[in-house]
Amino acid sequence: MTSDDLILGIDFGGTKVALGLSDRTGSLRATRRLDTDAEAGAEQVVTRALAAAADLAEGSRISAIGVVSPGIVLPDRILLAPNVPGWEELHLAELVSAAFPDVPVTVGTDAKAAALAEWKWGTLAGADPAVFLSLGTGIAAAVLVRGRLLTGANGAAGELGYNLRTPQDTEGFKSGAAPLEEAVGGRGLGTRATALLGRPVTAGELFALAREHAEAKELVIAALDELSMHVANLAIAFDPTRIAVGGGLVRSADVLLPALRERLAAAVPFPPELVPARFDQDGALLGAVALALGEG
Repeated sequence: MTSDDLILGIDFGGTKVALGLSDRTGSLRATRRLDTDAEAGAEQVVTRALAAAADLAEGSRISAIGVVSPGIVLPDRILLAPNVPGWEELHLAELVSAAFPDVPVTVGTDAKAAALAEWKWGTLAGADPAVFLSLGTGIAAAVLVRGRLLTGANGAAGELGYNLRTPQDTEGFKSGAAPLEEAVGGRGLGTRATALLGRPVTAGELFALAREHAEAKELVIAALDELSMHVANLAIAFDPTRIAVGGGLVRSADVLLPALRERLAAAVPFPPELVPARFDQDGALLGAVALALGEG
């Protein structure tokens, strides 16, 4: 790889696809975004994304490609990624390789890749152990020890969305549920807010409404109380030096981060530093670049 070579990153998300060309320092030279249009299924998302990636890369020398997605990306399928119909049946690496012959392709999980970007270029640099907390459409965490990802036996380490909420919670993974994610993830909060207020409301709009609307404020407080408990338990289990928080909900950092800090200070024997991620919106995309560079 020479200094003129670029890395192509592709971040498949539940609501959008982000594409980017980056140099080896994590500096994005060009980006593009597409709507996922999840209800239309997986095939059209990948087809449109690869066409846009080819257009973005035209005239550039691409030395490596990194691709990230929700779930656990295996050669012949993707596990724990039910939000786009057909996504779990994709051979993602094979599809990308067919569109870009002779270019090495590395695939991985979006939240774990975002953790690598924060460790390599962002607010987790020098932290050991370090935790990246992704709060967006879904809920997930990634733990790094000496800069290496803790993947778990099945690649599912940090899938906090499947945490049980109470001892009486019998609706877990086997029944198709992701209890914590459905309660406090961005999509779940939007669904609950829509039912509460009688009109379509996103999670971001809910946090804004909570400043003046009593019922919205009550919903946000309850969600943050529950989320902060799980983050505190995560910190107790892994004793990290620093936790970086990224994902779409960080747009409401003025409400979110103080609630998490307060619980960490009260509940954790050695409270870690809590910081907003440097790459609050492009973390997974830069994580794809980091994967392509051989990090993790």
